[in-house]
Order: sequence, then structure tokens, then C-alpha cells
Amino acid sequence: MSTENPRGPSPGHPALIPPADALRPVRHPDAPAPGELLGTHYDHCFGCGGAQPHGLHLQARAGDGVSITAEFTVQAAHQGAPGLAHGGVLTSALDETLGSLNWLLRTIAVTGRLETDFVRPVPVDTQLFLQAEVTAVAGRKIYSTAVGRIGGPAGPVAVRANALFIEVKVDHFIDNGRQVEIQAAMADPDQIRRVRAFEVNP
Repeated sequence: MSTENPRGPSPGHPALIPPADALRPVRHPDAPAPGELLGTHYDHCFGCGGAQPHGLHLQARAGDGVSITAEFTVQAAHQGAPGLAHGGVLTSALDETLGSLNWLLRTIAVTGRLETDFVRPVPVDTQLFLQAEVTAVAGRKIYSTAVGRIGGPAGPVAVRANALFIEVKVDHFIDNGRQVEIQAAMADPDQIRRVRAFEVNP
């Protein structure tokens, strides 16, 4: 029996609850238009990169306001229990989707905290449809939520998450990443892809 809450997960940790003076998120005027495919931010990203043979190959589209939708199909390489998606892979899909929201704010941010609720099993070969939105902004802190449904936007809820992202400067990646990958990303002739390479994950 599902204990599905249609309003989404309740933030369990105090860090996921926006402060009283938090602001409503504002979509950046240069953000991709609703319906526009965001594409990969980095070819070797496990979440969206095309160069990862066992990655999620997640595709995200800009939505209305500060929201996005995304889809990925669970492959055999993503299973944990026989025939079922690994919980860590589902969490990665949520993290990738939530991180892509920051592109609508035109902000470089990393995951500070992510809490996932697993509502029902997700079989291999299932398409997972994800919806995410930014709910509040307080200084460098960006609060967001996501839900993953089986088969499409009206399908049964399989996973949900609340997240806190922290705005950082590009130096965060330059100082901590492996230099060969950093230099390759910085050398990308496509300015949009170069900027997007540093948009998500710690």
C-alpha cells in the first residue's frame, strides 16, 4: 500500500526548511525558454553525459517559472536488487534534476543536502519522469523539491526529494577538481556548455 503524499515530502532535517525571510525564486531573464532541452552540461557527467556508457543519460527541459522536467530509463546497469533500480541511482537522478534547476537561476551551486523518500520500487526498463522546482532562496541557499513518477507525468510516484543547494564561485571546482577535466571543460568552445560544466554537484 502506498503512503503517497500528493504535496511531496515533508522536509525532515531543519537545514531543508527555508527561513522565514527566504525569498520566492525568480527565473533569470536569460534562462532557457519553457520547453527548451537543456542538454548535457558535461560529456562525462554520470547524470546527463553522453560519454558515460552506464550513466543515466538524463534529459532535462526547462519548465514554467523555476521548474524543470526530466526523464531517464532505468537500464540493467542501474539495478540493485534483481530487476529493480538501485536506490543510489534513483537518488543520483533526483540530484541531477534538482541541480539543473540552478541553470534557470543562472547560478553555480552545489548540493548541500539531499533527502530522498522511496515510495515504490522502480523496475529495470522503466521510464522515470521527474519534475522539480525551486521553492525558496535565502542568500546563497537555494531550496528545491522533486518528484519522480513511473511512466509519465501522471504515473504513480516512485521517489521524492527535498534539497538544499549552496551557491559557489567557479573557483570551487577549479581548486578541488582534477585539473585535466577542469582544463578540458574550460577549453570547450561553446560558452554555454563551458559555464554549464560547473553547475551541479559538490
